[in-house]
Amino acid sequence: MKKRLTKCPLCKSGLFLNHMDVLDYSISKEKFVLCKCSNCTFVFTNPRPDIESIGKYYEFEDYISHQDKSNNLINRVYKVVRNITLRKKINWINNFQSNKGRLLDIGCGTGYFLNAAKKNGWITTGIEPNENARSIAKSFNIDIHADLDELHKDEKYDAITMFHVLEHVHSLRKSTKKIKSKLKNTGTLFIAVPNIDSWDSKYYKQFWAALDVPRHLYHFDQSTVQKLAEEMGLTIVEIKPMVFDSYYVSILSEKNKNPDQSNIKTLWKALINGYKSNRWAKSNNNNYSSILYILKKK
Repeated sequence: MKKRLTKCPLCKSGLFLNHMDVLDYSISKEKFVLCKCSNCTFVFTNPRPDIESIGKYYEFEDYISHQDKSNNLINRVYKVVRNITLRKKINWINNFQSNKGRLLDIGCGTGYFLNAAKKNGWITTGIEPNENARSIAKSFNIDIHADLDELHKDEKYDAITMFHVLEHVHSLRKSTKKIKSKLKNTGTLFIAVPNIDSWDSKYYKQFWAALDVPRHLYHFDQSTVQKLAEEMGLTIVEIKPMVFDSYYVSILSEKNKNPDQSNIKTLWKALINGYKSNRWAKSNNNNYSSILYILKKK
């Protein structure tokens, strides 16, 4: 069942307008509407599947974060990039949280990041709702749970990571408050989300793969992440570009826009557009395709 929101999920204003129609290119081919808040400019999918019915929109073979396959071009590219970015993620966390204590990764997928962090000296815990991904992650002998509520209520963490997860969470404000409550006062929260103000978003428009409706319920830019941080009593201490995302997202966007295009042409155009996006971002307020926000409690 689809649920129509009557208030902006971020600022609670009832003033918003239809912004764009987008297809679910991955599975259902249904059309979904993006709305834009007239008060805070937040963009969100509305109406959207409720929490009981959203699961079927994740049930497709190529949803890579829930699988461990190399059966096509996109999956192979994803795995190459994942191996590179794993090291970068560990370095980011170590740089901003020097004491290697407890690390919680929300939306840990198949557990490769947690396994790398464990090898690096962190005490690791993961949250992953998808049963298939959870079973793969458990093969690394990592503490994995299906939901935040399964964690011990008094357990707090030195670092909490959410790499491309916040845009999937149904109760944005409630969930963010709960996540903040699990963070130590001296801890660091790392949130990576797609950036709707990026060059590749503006270029691909309704074909931009990072819209990924209806799985992505929210479509952030820097101002709306800043607004969420302020509402939750958090401070953004730094942002980091996720430069590989522009290339990966451009591959998927090319497939959305030109489904009959050859793999070679898709890859070539994606490399060019990914480069253009990153180059543009350098002189346009760091509006990269995806941004990692590093946050602390106020």
